[in-house]
Amino acid sequence: MDNLIRVLVVDDEHYSRDELKHLLGEFAFVQIVGEADSGEDAIVKALYHQPDVIFLDVEMPKMNGMEVAKALMELKKRPLIVFATAYPQFAVEAFRYEATDYLLKPYDEDQLKQTIQRIVKLLDNPVDSSHEFAKPLGKLAVEVDGEIFYLEPKDIIYIYRDEKVSKIITTSQSYEVRTSLKELESRLIPFSFFRIHKSFLVNLTYIARLTPWFNGAYEVEIVGRNEMLSVSRNYVKALRSRLEI
Repeated sequence: MDNLIRVLVVDDEHYSRDELKHLLGEFAFVQIVGEADSGEDAIVKALYHQPDVIFLDVEMPKMNGMEVAKALMELKKRPLIVFATAYPQFAVEAFRYEATDYLLKPYDEDQLKQTIQRIVKLLDNPVDSSHEFAKPLGKLAVEVDGEIFYLEPKDIIYIYRDEKVSKIITTSQSYEVRTSLKELESRLIPFSFFRIHKSFLVNLTYIARLTPWFNGAYEVEIVGRNEMLSVSRNYVKALRSRLEI
């Protein structure tokens, strides 16, 4: 599809942004153009990226989602707003700001699909519904010593940041690249990758077991490998939501 829907994700909780980005990544025609962790940052990013849609958390410190929505209504090019929150009591107020939809956490995939369909109609985008969940066919290009290697995302087990390099561990070998973990994460959004720690990005298909560690944190066992990877307690809830049926 040529007409991509440009989306800005706003939430003060990192794992909530990660979960929503993953779910939106299931739609081949949705492009995540940015994310923000505060109301103030949301307005700056909205002015810079000019998104078609903003998925906006309600409960945020200092400037909440309703205040952001009110400010966005003053823009010449007003984005569609979808409120995403764990609190149903704000729904009536949300629609006073002409909200396109109101999603409750934890996210329901069927409800999100309906929201996307509503957005498509409002934006008058000619989306072929048969391709709604189509996955990109491209490979991850990484440059090592002047050579460009093309990696199949399904063969990447995990990626971690080690000082100034990112190390990509695949089923056959490993690669060291200068590309930041955040950039690699953005490229792999449409695939089954999840940030389990500020320094680790893991392919969910290779997670075999989740084991309690300490202070609310966990460790994951990786299929076919001996090491255990740490899961920050801030990511545990979203990780379990992604893994479990």
